Formats: sequence, structure tokens, C-alpha cells
Amino acid sequence: MSTDVDAPVDTTGAREGGGEPEHLDVVIVGAGLSGIGTACHLERERPGRDYAILEARDDLGGTWSLFQYPGIRSDSDMHTLGFRFRPWPDTVALADGSSILEYVRETAQEYGVDRRVRYGTRVTHAAWSSRDQRWTLTLTTATGEKHLTCSFLLWCSGYYRYDAGYTPELPGIENYGGTVVHPQHWDPELDYAGKRVVVIGSGATAVTLVPAMTQGEGRAAHVTQLQRTPSYVLSIGRTDPVAEFLSRWVPSWIADPIVRTKNITQIIALYQISQRFPGFVRGLLRKGVAAQLPEGYAVDTHFNPPYDPWDQRMCMVPDGDLFKAIRRGDADIVTDRIETFTETGIRLQSGQQLEADIVITATGLNLQLFGGAELEVDDEPVHLPDTMAYRGMMLSGVPNLVFMIGYTNASWTLKVDLVAEYFCRLLGWMDAHGQAVAVPERDPEVQERPLLDFEAGYVKRSLHELPSGGDRAPWTLAMNYAIDAVTLRRARVDDGMRFEPARAPVRA
Repeated sequence: MSTDVDAPVDTTGAREGGGEPEHLDVVIVGAGLSGIGTACHLERERPGRDYAILEARDDLGGTWSLFQYPGIRSDSDMHTLGFRFRPWPDTVALADGSSILEYVRETAQEYGVDRRVRYGTRVTHAAWSSRDQRWTLTLTTATGEKHLTCSFLLWCSGYYRYDAGYTPELPGIENYGGTVVHPQHWDPELDYAGKRVVVIGSGATAVTLVPAMTQGEGRAAHVTQLQRTPSYVLSIGRTDPVAEFLSRWVPSWIADPIVRTKNITQIIALYQISQRFPGFVRGLLRKGVAAQLPEGYAVDTHFNPPYDPWDQRMCMVPDGDLFKAIRRGDADIVTDRIETFTETGIRLQSGQQLEADIVITATGLNLQLFGGAELEVDDEPVHLPDTMAYRGMMLSGVPNLVFMIGYTNASWTLKVDLVAEYFCRLLGWMDAHGQAVAVPERDPEVQERPLLDFEAGYVKRSLHELPSGGDRAPWTLAMNYAIDAVTLRRARVDDGMRFEPARAPVRA
């Protein structure tokens, strides 16, 4: 791996009296929901482990401290997006970004894991040595390059590329005289008051931005959502009525599990019914949208996707705020394709011209496992498409590495909690049996399947860069919390896994 020869190499991570890098039992990469939650599980279930959380940015919170666009909020209910061990303390179901960030910070402080975060530290290379039974991490910091070793490496940075969002080819964009911004790089100083805005996209970010920019003192003059393909949009209450009712009558230790179980059941039921009876669910969703829009609105043009419900993620809008903005005339939706940008806006293939002072490209993100870092095992690079994912959380042939991939059809944190629990159970089993190394061993009889069986564009664009899944356990990635809750909590940890005992250190 090449480095800038002029960059200083910081050896402050080395132990005093020698040149060896600092060694930790566990390194967690990423201080977002996944990383903070996993660290809390370690504190609760395996106290005494020597660990650190490495965060490339200067703040914890991940998505919720990075994204700053108007209206930023969860698109999953907070009673399942919140941690099981520290339930979401409010009746609000779809919370704003600042509230979620505060929840993550308070959780980190309560369990003391905020003191374990090392900010401004990016992992660029991770090399496993079977001889030493440890990972050596190459880190980029403000003071130069460092090295750190660890026995177990947990990658909790998600699977999105956060330094650059996805922007498709936009013909004629060089002709446009207005402002173009991607939500991932939102400028807090951007003034859109009284401006004509076009938001390109049809996903969660677009349906959040459109109503948010039509509200408040600095609202836009008009916002148009320009989409090539519609999404399913479901209006849900901003607050959870069951949570509100229970909060008045019973203590939180009784109410929280009830609300969480109710919401998990609803999520699973909606997904399963959608998969088995797509026409029925499509009809219900269409009826719900039509009831909230002006009479005669072109529902089938703008809210009737060509795919079945939950083939892609469904967009949730709190209290129907998107539909309210359309009814007021503050926003509209145009379903068409871009022919070219002009100096003052966008000309569509239908011939329609959209005038715009500001264009927002809410066109999605790119997938990127391990934050773009290079992995190698015993001097051999790890080519992800050559590996198979074990329980959707480890890689065949790669020792002592766990990564987090949440659900595409439910709250991300539901899966993160289960994987963190499993990791702590694995550590306990290895301690009890005198084992130091865990390596998933691929079964040649297991047939390859796509790791993510999902039709979203960001998945389809990147499947060829990801590990494969398998056609049977423990190589399948179940997108079902009920199945995972049993499997990851009860299944044998030695199923499909090879272990090695600790060996005496080998001196060079």
C-alpha cells in the first residue's frame, strides 16, 4: 500500500519502551448507531475487554451527525431503531435527526463508551497474521500514519459510502446556471427561501426534503419532486398511539417491551403479506394515498411503482406531510425523464420545462463495505466477491472479523443488536473452550446466492462488489427478525466455524 513519503508516521500508539504498536482485544470501526450499540453490548455482556472505537470523523452518531439537510429524520420507527437494552424514551415514532443524535450520545455516555472513541482515525488497511493471531491496522490520523493491532476486528461503519453520494449522469448539467447540491453534502448556509426548487429522486431523502422545504419562515416558493420511477409511500403517525396510551398508565419497563414487540410484529406482518399477496397490498397502499390527495390526482402516474411492495424499501411519511404539501399547492410531483438541463432549469423528455433556482440530487448513495479499506489475510488480498458471508456477519476464510449489515425491510438496529449479542456469545464460548481464532469455513456444497435479495438501485449497482450469500444456513442472510432472534441467540457457534487455540507468541 502506497503512502505519502512526506507524511509523518506517528508512533505514539506504540507501547512505552518498545516499537510494538498498541494492542487491543477488540477494535470497533465506526461510532454510529452500530458501533456505539456494539460497544454497549461489550460493556454489558463482556466487561473487562480492552477495546477502542475508531471514528474517521470528529463526532459520533454516524448518519445522524453527518447529514444536515432539512427535515432529516428516521424512516423507521424509533421503538425498533432504538436499542433493545436502552429503549427509545419518547412516544415519537419518526424522530428528527437531532433527537436521534442526542439519544446516541446519551447512550454512549450512560455506558461510558464515549470515552473509548478515538476521533479523526480512519482505517485504510487491515492485515491478519495467522502466525501472530492478530490484525494489524493501518490508520490515517491528523498527525500522520499509525498502526494498531487487535485480536478481533468489528466493522460497524455500515455499507454506504459516506464521502460521496450517487449521482447519475445528468445531461447538460454544465449548462445550468443555478445551484446544484447533493443532500449528503448539504450546506447549512444554503438559502432557499422564496426559491423554486427541484428535488430529483423518489426515495426516503426526497420525500423528507419536499415537505420540509415548504414549511417554516424560510420556506421555498415551490418544490417539485422529479422522479423517474415512483416509490410506495405510506403515511404513518408521527407519534405511536399505543406508546402514548401506555405512557400514561404503566411504567416504562412494562410499556417499552410491549410497544417494541408490537412494532416488530407489524413490520414482519407487512413484509410477509406484501410478499405473499402483493396485489392486495398494492391496492391498499393506492387507496391510502388517493384518500390524502386532491380528487382526480394522477395517483397511478406518481404513486404506483412497476415493482411489488417491499421489492424496494417503502417510504414512510409522518402524518402524511408530503400529501399535505401537495394539497396546499406548495409542492408537486413530476414523473418523467430528463432530456437536458438548461440555463434556468430542466427540460424533460415530454417537453415540459421545470424552472429551478436550486436543484437537489437526492439520487441515493453508493454501497461500500469496510469503508473502502483494504483487507488481507497472510499477505493475500481479500477479494470480497470470492468470499461467502457467514450468517450475514463474517466472511469465509477471514479470521476474527465481524461486520454489521442491518435489515433492508425493517429497522437497521434490530439486526445490529442481534449481531452484537452473537459476537459477545462467541467471545464467551471461545474463552470457555480456550480458543483464540474463529474462521468461517466455506462448504463447497453450498450454492451461491446474492447477499442482498433486494431490487433497490444502490444494491443492484454494487452486488458484483459484495460477498455472496449461500442457499442454506449458516450462509444465508435472513431479512426476518423473528428467524434471526432464534438463530443468532440459540444456534451453535461452532456450526461451520473452525477454531484455533492461542499459541505462544512467535518472535521474529
